[in-house]
Amino acid sequence: MTRGLEHFGRQSSVVLQEEPLDVALERISSALAVLISDPEFVAFAFSEDDPPGKRELLHDPFTGFYLFAHVQKAGKSGKPHSHGDSWAIYGNARSFTDMIEWHRMNPADEERAVLKAGDRYRLETGETRAYGPGVIHSTAHPEQAWVLRMTGTNLDTIERYHFSSRRDEILEDA
Repeated sequence: MTRGLEHFGRQSSVVLQEEPLDVALERISSALAVLISDPEFVAFAFSEDDPPGKRELLHDPFTGFYLFAHVQKAGKSGKPHSHGDSWAIYGNARSFTDMIEWHRMNPADEERAVLKAGDRYRLETGETRAYGPGVIHSTAHPEQAWVLRMTGTNLDTIERYHFSSRRDEILEDA
């Protein structure tokens, strides 16, 4: 673990314990942007030989957050999803991620969702973005990318929401 990563982890834990969530996420997102500009950290988190997939870099037992390094293969596109009651922060250490934020147009208690594309933007190398609980988004990686993803908890242990064009109506035109 690098000194920069250790410092980031300690500061993130303190901020999450002391600040309202929306303020904490913005502060942590800014700190993650600084961390991914640190060559020592990037060399620790990623290697040219890394296969596509994710690797846990940090887990804070006090607040429950995780930080993962993801190697995204070129051409990978994700479906609209949310992280349920958790939050997430994405950051690019190399290349870019095309993002779409989605709006649910019908009540959440209806089984079939109707989603409409909202903001579309690109997270470039060195950029980060925070997503609060329940924010529906999708990611695309036209090129191989090195991505950091921080989550408020272990996403495998909570209910999350994945949307599919087979079941749901997904309107691409904003």
